[in-house]
Formats: sequence, C-alpha cells, structure tokens
Amino acid sequence: MSADVPQSGTPQTKRKLIEVSAGVIFRRGLLLITQRRPQDHLGGLWEFPGGKRDPDESDEACLHRELLEELDIEVTIHGLIQTLTHEYPGKLVQLKFFHCDWLQREPRALAVHDIAWVRREELVNYTFPEADAQLLQKLQATPEFWIGK
Repeated sequence: MSADVPQSGTPQTKRKLIEVSAGVIFRRGLLLITQRRPQDHLGGLWEFPGGKRDPDESDEACLHRELLEELDIEVTIHGLIQTLTHEYPGKLVQLKFFHCDWLQREPRALAVHDIAWVRREELVNYTFPEADAQLLQKLQATPEFWIGK
C-alpha cells in the first residue's frame, strides 16, 4: 500500500509512502537473510525477506504472501519487533519487522538473488541497506532472539 506524503519544506511536493512487512526469521539459532537481485533497487545488498503491502492487506498477511512468493516458505509470526521509516530519493519507506520462526519448506531463491542462514556474529560480514541499521543493532544487542529452538 502506498500513500502520498507531503515532503518537508515543500507542501505541494509529495513522496510515495511505501509500507513494507519484513520477517526476522530464526531457525535453530540462525537468522535467514536474503540478497537483493542486482537489477533491483539497492541491488546486491542483504536484507530481511518481505515486501510491499497491498491495499486492504494486513501487515501479517503481506508477510506470509511475500515469503511464499520470494522463498516458498511458511513461518510463525510472533509479533512486531520494530517499525522504522527511511527516506530514499522520491519515496518514503515504512518498514515493519516481525519476529518469526521458520515453520516449513526449505527456502528457495525464487525472487531474490541469494539466501543465507547466519549466526549473530556473522551479521557484520553482510552489507545491508542503511534503513536496517537500527534493527541490526537491536539484533546484535539481544541474544534472546538467537536462542535455537
């Protein structure tokens, strides 16, 4: 879902607000991250899987749909970890990150370039979009997320 948002300082100029649901997905103490396709915006960077919310779709329904489309997986959503808003040229992105556990089917790179299951200490080896910085800090500072099931 997107809406027009007035740009600061120029009331007549509007930016699109893009609402995104993303999964912070754990399995046995590992975190699932995906790499954006080279031709996509921010291509080559790593991220938390998910995507844009459709009109009249809940954040959770969006996440379930996107994970099936991108990776062919199902998850259990435990709740919202963090909501962040980040400004890119011409658009404003609101990211909602949900704590999830992997439920079934091995992830397949259907609409992403690559997939990795990483340990907490390995996160520093991957380059993420600037918008994910606060969440990455939170994940590093919260070992409880990483306790394997």
